[in-house]
Amino acid sequence: MASGRLTSPSLGLGVLVTTLVALGPLSTDLYLPSLPALAEVFATDAARVQLTLSVYLAGFAIAQLAYGALSDRFGRRPLVLGGLAVYFLASLACTFATSIEQLIAARFVQAVGACAGPVLGRAIIRDAWGPLESARALAYISGAMALAPLVGPALGGVLTVAFGWQANFAALALFSGLQALAVRHWLGETNTHKDPQATRPGRVFGNFGTLLRDRTYLGCLLGLAFSYSALFAFISGSSFVLIGRFALSPAAYGLCFSSAVAGYIAGTQLASHLVRRLGPDRLMVAGGWLGAAAGAAMLALELAGMHVLPAVLGPMFVVAASVGLVMPMAGARALAPYPQMAGAASALMGFSQMAIAALVGIVVGHGVAASATVMAATVAVCTVLVPLCYILLVPRGGR
Repeated sequence: MASGRLTSPSLGLGVLVTTLVALGPLSTDLYLPSLPALAEVFATDAARVQLTLSVYLAGFAIAQLAYGALSDRFGRRPLVLGGLAVYFLASLACTFATSIEQLIAARFVQAVGACAGPVLGRAIIRDAWGPLESARALAYISGAMALAPLVGPALGGVLTVAFGWQANFAALALFSGLQALAVRHWLGETNTHKDPQATRPGRVFGNFGTLLRDRTYLGCLLGLAFSYSALFAFISGSSFVLIGRFALSPAAYGLCFSSAVAGYIAGTQLASHLVRRLGPDRLMVAGGWLGAAAGAAMLALELAGMHVLPAVLGPMFVVAASVGLVMPMAGARALAPYPQMAGAASALMGFSQMAIAALVGIVVGHGVAASATVMAATVAVCTVLVPLCYILLVPRGGR
């Protein structure tokens, strides 16, 4: 292994993994302010434009299953490099798309490359930090990663106004190219438990079966998936609601979206400070109920006719904070018992997260044009399901 490569827990490894994990949300958040403009450019409706989000999540979900098994057999580093190469080429295809159909197809391929970052990033964290410290490391990295969606919509709004929607995808291509260079020069292999049988169909489905029979893993998986889906309901519907209802500019929308990201950062930082004192299980339950209360408040304000920005952004700040509490804890708790199949465990969790969120996005995309209430109702339902899934599935002795 080349000298100077990062193979053990360090600040440098944390920064590099943070950029890899951030590739997923950045690929979505950067171009959010341009969604209404895309409907005009390609002469289509909001539901079809929203498919660029849902199809991205579908590709992201499916590809993770392959990355998990392949990385358990061949290692994390070569799969990260391959994924970044696919992402770079697909981002260029998005930049030069001339129809909504081409953009949708390119977004699917872009997702196939993008998911290497988050799914293998979580596995690298499990490899390098171990089962005890990975929850804390994930919380810190999640907080730092949130800088991407904090800056992304605001930067995307500026790029859209100054250069057009294509500039967002050109920026993503540049970012992934720089990441590939960094991985090539600085990332060493972290998988010390390579499984030569990991890609055999029997082993793949056997591993998935083992994971899904574990009620603790399943409860964490569903809690994480519905927590992210609540956030994604806002991601997929907020540009149409905020820009359409309040006549915000793309740049102003980006700033409003950043308030939700600030809530997420607050949640991850709180989690990193409290996890050693309270443990991941108590934090997950507390975060789940916090999000459920905020989601219910958002829906209640919407049904009461409180059509003002604080009625949306206030509850969403708290929902996002709950996501920051739940997701790092759920991810670390689920992966802790599985060092020899951390890739498979991370991939199955990521697949479920993205698949459920994609379905939620389709619901919001088809309903938000008719009624802004659809977004608030979807957020409320998803947030309530987070603590319920955990409480009903995880055995008391496993908490």
